[in-house]
Formats: sequence, structure tokens, C-alpha cells
Amino acid sequence: MAKPETFILSLGGSLISRAEGIQENFLKEFKDLIVQEMKKGKRFLIICGGGNTARTYQQAAKNIASAKSLDLDWVGIQASRLNAYLLKAIFGPLANEGIILDPEQKINNKRNLVVFGAGFKPGRSTDYMAALVAQNQGAKTMINLSNIDYVYNKDPKKFKDAQIIKEIKWSDFRKIVGNTWTPGLNMPFDPIASKLCQKNKTQVLIMNGSKLDKVKDFLNGRGFVGTLIK
Repeated sequence: MAKPETFILSLGGSLISRAEGIQENFLKEFKDLIVQEMKKGKRFLIICGGGNTARTYQQAAKNIASAKSLDLDWVGIQASRLNAYLLKAIFGPLANEGIILDPEQKINNKRNLVVFGAGFKPGRSTDYMAALVAQNQGAKTMINLSNIDYVYNKDPKKFKDAQIIKEIKWSDFRKIVGNTWTPGLNMPFDPIASKLCQKNKTQVLIMNGSKLDKVKDFLNGRGFVGTLIK
């Protein structure tokens, strides 16, 4: 019997919660999509980001006490874990027991349920966690679902002449994002995770997760809309 195809997703926290609250409609539709694809034999390992929840709590800590980076990182990690447990609760019996908190953790998933994970240690983002999981699972491609359609050569909110990038090499991408991680960093893909993916020759597909029809098309081999980093 052929081994089920496994997709490793880094699910941006901005898709889970925003300033206005939990994105319930998206989460319902996301669950429906994943369940449909599971029925076709696909399997999913999903690492959840902290998003607005992490940044809101981190900002409060900075405003009140000028908190250290280590403490801010732990705040973000706990926010990502809260999001992961939310997703696990939403998927109910279709979710594997517990969530992955360590990329080296052995995954016991004989029933082929959805596996959720979150942040694991300071100085490392959930993108990095997903990249490590991809490495340990022998996966050469991972999908980063965020709230952007494409990566740009510079911030399109600040520069009107920012250009869309549909495909880029890791060496060039890293020139855009730099080499430094800071708690709450808002980048298309974490600089430290980028370095690891370049080393492992892991491809990352950056897609707008809110456009689930496009995600469904990709999962079913009907094309890809987003940015490919390789």
C-alpha cells in the first residue's frame, strides 16, 4: 500500500486571530477543506503561528515593563501553542493526540489524523519549527499560508513601486529578509528558517491562506498561485 501524501503547513497566526477576534469563518472553511482532502488520502502536519495574539501580548509586556527578548519570545511561543490547541479542539477526533512542541519529537500517528504543532524555544519562530519538521520528516517542500498573495522585493505598504516575486532563489530571498530574528517579527518567512531551508534545499511555497479555493487547487495539482522560494 502506498504511503499517504503528507503536506507540511506553516499556518500564519494572522489567519487564526486578528485584532477583531478569532477568525471563525476562516477556521470553519479551513477545517472543511482539510477534511475533504483527508478523505482523498492526504495527510497534514500543521504548525500554527502566534499572529496578533502574540504581538498584542508582547506589546503589552514591552509597554509596561520593557520586557527582555527572552520573555517576549516565550510569550509568542505560548500564543502559538494556544492557537494550536484551538485548532486541535476544532478538529476534534480528527486531530492527533497532543501537539508537537519539539521538532525532534517522534510522531505517533498510526490513524493518520491531523497533527498540530507550535513554537518550541526562544529565538526560533514557528516557520523555523515547520522547517525542522520538514527536515525530520524528509519533506522537500512545505507550504506557508499567510495573509499575502505574493512576496515583494520590498514592503508594498511603504513603496508604491514594490514588485511581485513569483519565484526566487534562497540566496536572493535572504537578501530581502536579512539574517536576524526578533520576537514578533513580521516577515513573509523567518530569516533563520530561510537559512535552514536553503541548507536543506527545502522549497517553500508562500500562499494566501485566506483564498482557500487556490489552496485547494494546489493540493489537487491544479496550479499554484503565490511565491516559490527554492
